[in-house]
Amino acid sequence: MMGPAHSLSGAAAWLGVGAAAAAAGHTMPWPVLLVGALICAGAALAPDLDHKAATISRAFGPISRGLCEIVDKLSYAVYKATRKQGDPRRSGGHRTLTHTWLWAVLIGGGTSALAITGGRWAVLGILFVHMVLAIEGLLWRAARGSTDILVWLLAGTSAWILADILNKPGNGADWLFTAPGQEYLWLGLPIVLGALVHDIGDALTVSGCPVLWPIPIGRKRWYPLGPPKFMRFRAGSWVELKVLMPVFMLLGGVGGAAALNYI
Repeated sequence: MMGPAHSLSGAAAWLGVGAAAAAAGHTMPWPVLLVGALICAGAALAPDLDHKAATISRAFGPISRGLCEIVDKLSYAVYKATRKQGDPRRSGGHRTLTHTWLWAVLIGGGTSALAITGGRWAVLGILFVHMVLAIEGLLWRAARGSTDILVWLLAGTSAWILADILNKPGNGADWLFTAPGQEYLWLGLPIVLGALVHDIGDALTVSGCPVLWPIPIGRKRWYPLGPPKFMRFRAGSWVELKVLMPVFMLLGGVGGAAALNYI
């Protein structure tokens, strides 16, 4: 799928988690719901770090473009080193390492560790990066028509304000993990969810997605999971733009209302 659809699906997924939490009697504080949805929307773009033409490659100028090239080469190297006889030969690393459950867990776990050990500036950095990506994904038309500096200023301001809101008692810095020193440990959860939602979205397309790597399936270690061929679509096709994106918006709206106990 394309960037905007990935971001919408990520936001909708976290709002769905909020709805499930409310149904179970553990309503999320609204700042956690909001921040989690934005982080998840941003994180749903991150697996495309292996693609130099993806939305994320443009988000941070030369830094993100260079990082995408490095991740592409790393992913390709891992693919070549671990492929089985049934896996096809390929020339790049797109939709390999960063499109797996293992990558999602490692990135989410690393983010949580950084959040609880790095203090306020680490939290601000995590929020800033994902606010930039959320703006690029959810407000992609406006972002394309603006300079990078404006997007970064908006993201930085948002990150600062949201961190201050979360730090207030009862607003969610210690949501889910309440022991001393575990504030913001939950920040890794929307990142894991965003990456997995991205993978599921890509699995719906023609190429499929090797979500289960390194678990082998038959003669392949990089088995491209997906529904039957007739149910798949091409990225950027009318199915994605006219059907899936409106569905994601509807589900997100319903999930958000349920998470806040309005329905």
